[in-house]
Amino acid sequence: MEEVHDPVFKDVIAQLSDLDIVRANQRDHPNYWTSTPSTLRTTANVHSVAYGTGHSIYQSSIIPAILQAHSEVILVTCFWAKSSTLNDLSNALRRLSAKGLGLGAGTTIRVRICFSSSSLWQKLLHTTSTIGQTYAPGRWQSSFGLPSPEELPGLDLQVKSIFILPFSVMHPKFVIVDRKQVLLPSCNVSWEDWFEGCMELNGPITDYFVRFWKSFWASDEDRTYTPNAAANTVGACELDGSLAQGLLASQPTQLHNIQTVFLPSPHHQNPRFTFPWQYYAPPPPTPLNMCLLALFAKAERSIFIQTPNLTSPPVLAALLVALKRGIQVHIRTSERLMVLEQLVTAGTTTKRCMNRLIEQHKRLSQEFSSRDHSATDLEAGLVTKKAGTLRIEYYRARRAGAAGAEPVQSHLKLTIIDNRIAIHGSGNMDRASWYTSQELGVAFVSTELVGLMEDNLSVAMDGRSETVYDSEG
Repeated sequence: MEEVHDPVFKDVIAQLSDLDIVRANQRDHPNYWTSTPSTLRTTANVHSVAYGTGHSIYQSSIIPAILQAHSEVILVTCFWAKSSTLNDLSNALRRLSAKGLGLGAGTTIRVRICFSSSSLWQKLLHTTSTIGQTYAPGRWQSSFGLPSPEELPGLDLQVKSIFILPFSVMHPKFVIVDRKQVLLPSCNVSWEDWFEGCMELNGPITDYFVRFWKSFWASDEDRTYTPNAAANTVGACELDGSLAQGLLASQPTQLHNIQTVFLPSPHHQNPRFTFPWQYYAPPPPTPLNMCLLALFAKAERSIFIQTPNLTSPPVLAALLVALKRGIQVHIRTSERLMVLEQLVTAGTTTKRCMNRLIEQHKRLSQEFSSRDHSATDLEAGLVTKKAGTLRIEYYRARRAGAAGAEPVQSHLKLTIIDNRIAIHGSGNMDRASWYTSQELGVAFVSTELVGLMEDNLSVAMDGRSETVYDSEG
């Protein structure tokens, strides 16, 4: 296996190997990496990067990949709701069932659907066991909008949910086809017309998604299952031209052996709430949390974050420290997205946090301008001449409330460090993602890949943001 040579990740692996951190993480589920954190390092082949609404991403990327399956489809998502996305997925399952019937007598295609939340009532009544709840076929259609069992004779379908009260939602979203190909979207199976992203991957990284799924979602039977030989023919999915028109930006690519770090983040029941006059409690030392904090601390030039919400105290503190070091910080988030959820899980809102960060930056800039730095200190790199720049944008739809493919809010979760490292996955920069939700991210180390992602994102975001603070402008 090719190692990730970046010193930041070597530091992260070393921190995760600390005995106290190992003991803390061994209480989590899943926790298979705690004894050998170095095994989180791997490589990936990247075949496409796309941005659009959740519906367009399912139409253009995920459903075509599902229809290529010969043996198995694993679909993990957080929120499940009746929607156009679900209708298209149901039609795809009918087509996949017909394909399964054509494989021969007694042969079916396995489909495993895993989700965490479908309604408030479902969460309130959900079992608190991590074994979760597996639903009888008679409920597929009435409760979840799926085809009836009679419509899917060519599939071996199971539907399962896991949710741990009070706040532990299982937030990852990924699709594995024949244990050879992975789709990593930011979207749920839901009705929201939100701005989303999706990456198509294969190579060694696929085994890491399979292991994560096996350790948390799979039954004993699924853990020992081996896809049939025909599954080996699965490759990169070709985007259907007519469907891809719904995307805001899409770039097929063939980037191989990208150094990556797989970053799980288990759920936690204890939200670690503190009073406003207290310093925030440290977040759980999960691989995803520790990697992001290390990257913020080691950034040399720039930090870019696009996230639905930003209310996590450790993130806000780390960004302020980065500004003190002279780092360029660019934040793109939402002004009013899931405000009630923010108040319940964080006791504040993104808008309040951004306003406070702006005031802190203004004071910081004034402090730097009034300092009398010696030439010796500046040359030695002990201080910077001025505070880092801060730019904050709120996502704005081009036509608010318009029908069609126009996303009305941003749901993308993307962090880019120094234009060379990108972290993409399910984790938001809010308190829930950092303290209670199960999350999953992947760090990619590649200036070429990051440049492609930035170019695509720039095209997709054109005319869809409003700058509310720019220290340079």
